[in-house]
Formats: sequence, structure tokens, C-alpha cells
Amino acid sequence: MTRHRFTVSRRAALGLLGAGAPLLATAPSPARAQPKLDKVSFVTNWRAQAEHGGFYQAQAAGLYRAAGLEVELRTGGPQINPAQLLLGGRVDMAMGNGLAALNFVRANIPFLCIGAIFQKDMQVLIAHPNTGFTGFEALRGRTILVGAEARVTWWPFLVKKYGLKEDQLRPYTFNLQPFLADKQVIQQGYLGSEPFTIRQAGVVPDMLLLHDAGFENYGTTINIGAKTLAERREVIQRFVDASMAGWDQYLKGPAGGFDTAAANALIKAHNPEMGDDLIAFGTRMMNEAGIVRSGDAATLGIGAMNDARWQRFHAAMADVGVLPSALDLKRAFDLSLVNKGIGKA
Repeated sequence: MTRHRFTVSRRAALGLLGAGAPLLATAPSPARAQPKLDKVSFVTNWRAQAEHGGFYQAQAAGLYRAAGLEVELRTGGPQINPAQLLLGGRVDMAMGNGLAALNFVRANIPFLCIGAIFQKDMQVLIAHPNTGFTGFEALRGRTILVGAEARVTWWPFLVKKYGLKEDQLRPYTFNLQPFLADKQVIQQGYLGSEPFTIRQAGVVPDMLLLHDAGFENYGTTINIGAKTLAERREVIQRFVDASMAGWDQYLKGPAGGFDTAAANALIKAHNPEMGDDLIAFGTRMMNEAGIVRSGDAATLGIGAMNDARWQRFHAAMADVGVLPSALDLKRAFDLSLVNKGIGKA
């Protein structure tokens, strides 16, 4: 795994002898004092992609270094569990989501969420065009391809809200062929991923964001151990602030006066399968759907969270048996590091 570390260049002043001066032993001037960089590590929830772009922008544009940080960005993947790395003390922070933070509380584990980049979960349901997929009610009676994790998270929510049936489900194995072969099939996907590949196959799909069904899970969160936060709060605050500034720059991009080429180069270095077209598509989808700049983020800044939304989401998940109703929500999150107006619309 490639690690990107930033060091500050050193320059020593040389003691010079003037012409004709006596030959004396002259001590060199002391080296210029270098700022100390605090080291922190953060692991993402999947291979590098546009949906992680703000963190890579903060790295590539020197925002972390300017904040006095040496940040190690580690990539996730199919064989990497960010939560396990966090729990095992292998990283300082991990990318997750709101449901993961609530599950920390359920398991009585002292870890929590300190910021949410995505105001809207990027999970979508995808259908062929002109097949009547005009709203979530249109899911009734249709075959739906859903993965194992979704079956125990957002699927129970949709079942209860829209009167769906378990026998509609078929497994989603991240193979698009069943969807492409049957125009009546609906499948799950990620806004910046499957829709891109489906378009390459010649189909411009209809899509619905799960967020629009009322599934208010925070996405691309920064999760951390309570002990780490207590011991390094000032350092973590600098990481959060620089990360939010990175997201502001990345989403504005060249049109907003920010060069994101170096950040995208880092993404591709960490994930060679990530091409320029897919990065551009993912970035466009985030902007068009208001994934980052919507809701509370419009006024409180990128990463915003609030008590009321956490309460609503917990109540919705408890209502369908995904979470217990008796849960100390205050242990799941800390609002003090966000809501500072960074990158607000």
C-alpha cells in the first residue's frame, strides 16, 4: 500500500569568510527550526475513488501539511474491514456511516462519529428506462436484486414503508448481467459506480436515491475511538477542518478555481482501476444530487450533523428491528468538531 508522507525541506545557513579576513573557525548558523507535524492515520471504506476525493485533495493540495499534520490515507477494499482496523488500534480514524456508529453503541464499544461528509447516502435503486419506475411505490411486484448487507440495513425499512415482500428479493452479486438481460429487474447500486457501467453498456437507467425514501443514514463519516478523541482532540480538530476544506475544493474543482489533478492522480495511484471518466462521473453525481452540500451542510458547512436527525434515523431503524429502541444516542456522535461553516453553500 502506498503511503504519502510530507516532509518540510531543510535549509542550513553557511558561515562565509569575507575576502581577506583572518582564517578563523566559524561555526555554521543554526538550521532553521522546522514545524513539528502530528501524525494521524485514516482508512477509507473502499478502494480510492472520487467519493473519497476531498481527503485526497486535502493531501495533494497541502491542506493537511498546512494544518501541521502528516496524514496517512489508507485505502479499504474487499478484504479490508475499516471498523476492525479502528477497533484494533491499527488506525486513528476510519470511514464509516451513521448506522456503524449506532452499532458501536449497541455493542457497548467506545467509538463514535465526529463528522459526516455525505448528507445523503449514495445507495440507489436502478431500473431500465420507460418501465414505470417513477417512485418507490413502483417497487411493488418487481424483482429486486439486493446484496447481503442491504438485506439487514435498508431493505427492512423499504419493506415496511412501501409494503414490499421478501419473495421479491434475489441476490445481487455485483454482476450487472442479470439486470441488463431483464428490463423488468431492479437492482441496488452506488450512484457513482453501477450507473456509469450501465451507461457504458448502452442503457441510461432511472434511479432513486434511498435517501429520498427517508433513509437518513449519514454517509462517508469519520469514526474514531473515544479515547483517541479525548487524548488528541486538538489534532483531530485540525484533521477534520482540513478535510472539510479539501472537500470544498474538490467539489468546486477547476470551475471554482481549484486544481484537483494532483488529488485525482493520488486516487489513481492508489486504485489503478479508477479512470478519469469514472472519477469525473462520480464527482458530477455528488454535485448534481447534493450528496455533500445539502441539508444542514448548506448552512452549517460540510460534515454537518445534528441531534434531531440522529434521533429520527435511530427511531426508523428501531421501528423495523435493525436497532434496539433503548440506545444511548449521545454515545454515537460528537457534534463539537463540525458545524463550523467550512464549505457551506
